[in-house]
Amino acid sequence: MTTPMNNGRLADTERRRIRVQDAIATAVRDGTALTATRIARAALVDRSFLYRHRDLLDQLHTAGSRSAPPGSSPAVTNESLHADLANANARAARLTARVQQLEQHLSRQLGERAWRESGMGVPTDVAELQSTITRLEQRAVGLTRDLEERQAELEAARAANRELTRALNQRGCP
Repeated sequence: MTTPMNNGRLADTERRRIRVQDAIATAVRDGTALTATRIARAALVDRSFLYRHRDLLDQLHTAGSRSAPPGSSPAVTNESLHADLANANARAARLTARVQQLEQHLSRQLGERAWRESGMGVPTDVAELQSTITRLEQRAVGLTRDLEERQAELEAARAANRELTRALNQRGCP
């Protein structure tokens, strides 16, 4: 349902649209820069009006890409701006990844430092301790072997002692 207020608002919007289209045409004819700010100022509208009416903004961009003098290419095109934006986004992603990597590295370093300074961390002479452990393990293996040999000798001596005692008891030695 339309009301006089809605009709007035629609008529005002249409008048603004016509002023924007006229400002674009005038700027193209005069060779002035086609920017949203200049066109909005010339049409006596707010810049947000252009952004709310995408078709007008598209007309502005189309006119801007066509208004270059023949034989010369514009210094900045939509394609070059898109390429620059894509490159900037890719660089930002790389930098973000690098920052995260550096933050993780810093976090590990600070964590290890705090762990060491607290006295609960791994001693700095780990290699020396590993060497001592290896040496002690080898010594324990050697001592175990020696103990087994001595036990075997002791068993042999006990067996010989039993044989001698039995032989003496069978002869009846006093």
